[in-house]
Amino acid sequence: MVQGLQHLHNLMRWVILILAVLTLVKSFSGMSNKKAFTAGDRKTALFLMISADVQLLLGLLLYMMKGWMSSFSQGGVMANAVSRFWAVEHIFGMVVALVLIHLGFSAAKKNTDDATKFKKLFWFTLIALVIILATIPWPFRVEGIGRPWFPGMN
Repeated sequence: MVQGLQHLHNLMRWVILILAVLTLVKSFSGMSNKKAFTAGDRKTALFLMISADVQLLLGLLLYMMKGWMSSFSQGGVMANAVSRFWAVEHIFGMVVALVLIHLGFSAAKKNTDDATKFKKLFWFTLIALVIILATIPWPFRVEGIGRPWFPGMN
């Protein structure tokens, strides 16, 4: 079960990355070309937010099932780079990114002018994407942290 959840969590990262880039492109285009903020622009941000929420739930399940929560009580988490990444850095970075995604979507829902909606959505999503890219366990990271590009690849 844990392996299946981990594979789903891995696949969802690609959905989130694609939706974040799509949201950035649409919001930058709207900002640059002074377009009207449409329901399609809002839906892209909504799908990004929903995907990020699902990813958080999958991640929390994995966090509990893999025992990272109990690693705090055992001590030494901060001294070991791998334990620190999984128990602290990964989850903290992703929660911060999730909050930024929510703030961006919330700004897009407000009754403000379209330029402000595009601008806030763009910047919140960009910062969230940078944090996500920095805290994803890419394959080129040190052993114990790195995960394959896609499930089943090693």
